[in-house]
Amino acid sequence: MEIKKIVTGVLDENCYVLIKNNTCLIVDPGDDYAKIKAEIKDSKVLGVLITHSHFDHIGALRNFLTKRSIKIFKRSNVEENKIYNIGDFSFKCLYTPGHSKDSVTFYFEDEECMFIGDFIFKDSIGRTDLPGGDQKEMQQSIDKLLTIDKDVKLYPGHYEETTLNEERKNNEYLKK
Repeated sequence: MEIKKIVTGVLDENCYVLIKNNTCLIVDPGDDYAKIKAEIKDSKVLGVLITHSHFDHIGALRNFLTKRSIKIFKRSNVEENKIYNIGDFSFKCLYTPGHSKDSVTFYFEDEECMFIGDFIFKDSIGRTDLPGGDQKEMQQSIDKLLTIDKDVKLYPGHYEETTLNEERKNNEYLKK
């Protein structure tokens, strides 16, 4: 799976285009549709994955809603731990509230990577002091993440990528 990161908007939100065999999934379409479309090129968009519904992560979503064949995956319509297969892509969803009530992590187990939105950042976590945030839920979500025994790559909604093992070692919020 090829992963392209597109930084969009005034908050430098990370949108990801996941490409396999001339098809793609979009993770968190920020607010620059033209920039995202330029990275998609001729790939057919099969779905859009929304880690949470804060404005900086869904600004260009309306542009993808014009095509009925595109499936939207978000907290309100996914089941936790169910494996979703769409085209050549396979992933499951983990409910990871704390930053927001609707936070979801998309886990591509075969590729050993997760798209985590504003749940975890390199050496930090997402804010819990915004409306819908909850420190207790954040800790429960962190505990759930720590049950994964693989070192998976983490693709956050802002800043740079990291790995689960790096965060186990360096992130104060993940240390027991």
